[in-house]
Amino acid sequence: MENFPVVDMGKLNTEERKATMEMIKDACENWGFFECVNHGISIELMDKVEKLTKEHYKKCMEQRFKEMVASKGLECVQSEINDLDWESTFFLRHLPSSNISEIPDLDEDYRKTMKEFAEKLEKLAEELLDLLCENLGLEKGYLKKVFYGSKGPNFGTKVSNYPPCPKPDLIKGLRAHTDAGGIILLFQDDKVSGLQLLKDDQWIDVPPMPHSIVINLGDQLEVITNGKYKSVMHRVIAQTDGARMSIASFYNPGNDAVISPASTLLKEDETSEIYPKFIFDDYMKLYMGLKFQAKEPRFEAMMKAMSSVEVGPVVTI
Repeated sequence: MENFPVVDMGKLNTEERKATMEMIKDACENWGFFECVNHGISIELMDKVEKLTKEHYKKCMEQRFKEMVASKGLECVQSEINDLDWESTFFLRHLPSSNISEIPDLDEDYRKTMKEFAEKLEKLAEELLDLLCENLGLEKGYLKKVFYGSKGPNFGTKVSNYPPCPKPDLIKGLRAHTDAGGIILLFQDDKVSGLQLLKDDQWIDVPPMPHSIVINLGDQLEVITNGKYKSVMHRVIAQTDGARMSIASFYNPGNDAVISPASTLLKEDETSEIYPKFIFDDYMKLYMGLKFQAKEPRFEAMMKAMSSVEVGPVVTI
């Protein structure tokens, strides 16, 4: 298996820009994932996020997780569990409005640090979307404009911890799925592995690297690119040793954003439109019940649902 793609974003401002853009293009077309280094987010900030996240889990969430495991008898299971994940999580919403001040148990330093981290990730997400536009031959800002809707994009963070699991062969850390949204930016533990993606019918480890941000593409980018880029099935394998931290931030379309294949790409490829046109919130309602199933039936269902419905134009920002 060829090496997992690692993109040094510092090279985008050097004579190696062309080769770096080609690496991003290949990763989007053939992997659906790549790992960013020299992405502009300081090591000091990332170290602080990791320290405070692990402290918060120990202080506020570990005991709750142990009680949940005990109540469900998960340490003694004898057959595969297919209806839950071995993870402890909470969610932060950043855009269109923040809920960080409303999350219980977060101390003030952690709130401030996660707010600063989210601002840096939002900027990185938009920079990456423009790099994708450049590779696709779309005008700069096209993807951000499509995602905007009437109130701006949805942007939020899922903070997860995956404690040691006594039966990793029977319980997944997180079951296999594709992500519903746009572009996902993951700050993962650099010591405890577990994230895998499906490539050429094989599960491939996404390597833990210090201070990297793992990027993966969601279903919406597959639709907008008319299948040129693909969202990819991925999962988290629970480990018997070590607790794994995962901070995944999702830069998604606004609820009322209209998603459809980019007309420019249809003309260039001289191909028919093989993906549906829909409102993002309608897709999310469908996705919530079918997250751990194949994405293709979701696209087909949206194609049927929207065939008789007119949706409005993309909002210009």
